[in-house]
Amino acid sequence: MNFQSFGFLAFLVITAAVCLGLARWDRSIAAECLTLACLVFYVIGGGWAALLVLVLGLAVSTAAVRVLTTPDFRIQSGGDGPTAYAYPRTDARRRRCLILAAAWHVGVLAVFKYAGFATGGRFSLGWAPLGLSFFTFQQLWLLKEAYTGGFRPERRDLRLYAFFFPTVVSGPILKPQAFLPQLHEEKFLNPDGRDLAAACYAIASGTAKKVLLADNLGTVVDSGWAHLDQLSAPAAWLVILGYTLQLYFDFSGYCDIAAGCARLLGLRLPVNFDSPYRSLSVGEFWKRWHITLTSFLRECLYFPLGGSKKGAGRTYLNILIVFLVSGLWHGAGWTFVLWGALHGLGQIVERVWGPRREKLPRLLRWAVTFAFVNAAWVFFRAPGVSQALTLLKTAVTADFRPPADWLMADVFAKEAKALGMLLPALRAWAVPALTYGLFAAAMIAALWPRNAVRQMDAFKPTTRRAVGLALLMAWSVLSFTGVTTFIYSNF
Repeated sequence: MNFQSFGFLAFLVITAAVCLGLARWDRSIAAECLTLACLVFYVIGGGWAALLVLVLGLAVSTAAVRVLTTPDFRIQSGGDGPTAYAYPRTDARRRRCLILAAAWHVGVLAVFKYAGFATGGRFSLGWAPLGLSFFTFQQLWLLKEAYTGGFRPERRDLRLYAFFFPTVVSGPILKPQAFLPQLHEEKFLNPDGRDLAAACYAIASGTAKKVLLADNLGTVVDSGWAHLDQLSAPAAWLVILGYTLQLYFDFSGYCDIAAGCARLLGLRLPVNFDSPYRSLSVGEFWKRWHITLTSFLRECLYFPLGGSKKGAGRTYLNILIVFLVSGLWHGAGWTFVLWGALHGLGQIVERVWGPRREKLPRLLRWAVTFAFVNAAWVFFRAPGVSQALTLLKTAVTADFRPPADWLMADVFAKEAKALGMLLPALRAWAVPALTYGLFAAAMIAALWPRNAVRQMDAFKPTTRRAVGLALLMAWSVLSFTGVTTFIYSNF
């Protein structure tokens, strides 16, 4: 079920109304109702077979967490003091349980997502459960926290943690401590007026990012990739920049909508984007882009590998491993591996460069970082390495022909047609004007210091803002096509 659809809006309104209404009577029943709604959402989007795969994974995690959080002995304090629990870190049974549960999740992900890649296409199931990559990392994070920290969630909470509908398709990846305790707080299913206003703001902003910005940028990107041999250098840069902006507004828009839906239910999701295209280094970029993925890889892979505590050479190797895993997590293909390797090497170069890089002008550091990120995204989007190299080669040729009209033909198609009818004299300029206006607006929005999720907490509803958001949402709803999906739902 796409977020940018009438069906989802109806689902969201009904779910919120029923669950919030039930919570006034009995919050535990309301929570079970929300869990049921999440399962219905997943079945509609992924099907019964996909749900069965994830339910089996949840059963494995639930059993493992029970073993991992069962103390070996208790230390009873004197009097009426609290009871302390001891979890010896050398307990072989707990370690064996962790390994087996993690192997299950990694194995299921490998079979569904990487069998074809690993066997050269000789064996492939041909499908994968919706959101499997996000589900797997989230379950691994749960297992890690249960093992190392003695984190003891209630078993019934794990179902909502695994299938919470705003995040089940494309994240954010939820650390257990960032989500599960909220299910027992007063705000859960009991949002106040500010929460509801902030939720509406985030949902409207995220929908506009996706429908008005990302989808229209995507028409330029798709047209360019479909006709690589016809592109000039300016057109190639338009395609490269277009995908850089499209991917950001697509994924950031999803996270805004997810955060708004969660706030509507009295829950808060972690910030997943913090104006990443303002970064002055590749390292800073990954502190701002897909923050929950970066946190997972740091805590669950980089630190266990030794982090930066075993010398420079080992540190560089660990960084490269982390980003190769990040690339493969996004997709089973050599282009994703190369994209991950580029970002890993970029961070290694920055570490070797050291403080000398910090002496460069801020504008130069930003320009170098932004150019690198743009070039790396080419491999992320390309169907193959050769096509990526073709586009990059075209971008640095001396062919300075302006972008052809066909490249921009579908940008704001309905709006351009209406503008041409109202002002016939501008008909020939309507599409180019809307295209360049789109890119300018997207760049300004991408470089804006405060993103929508951070502005949720400071949002104060006024009549002017309410009217503006209503008009923005109405424009987005009128632009629904019903065929586009969020890019990260494919990962």
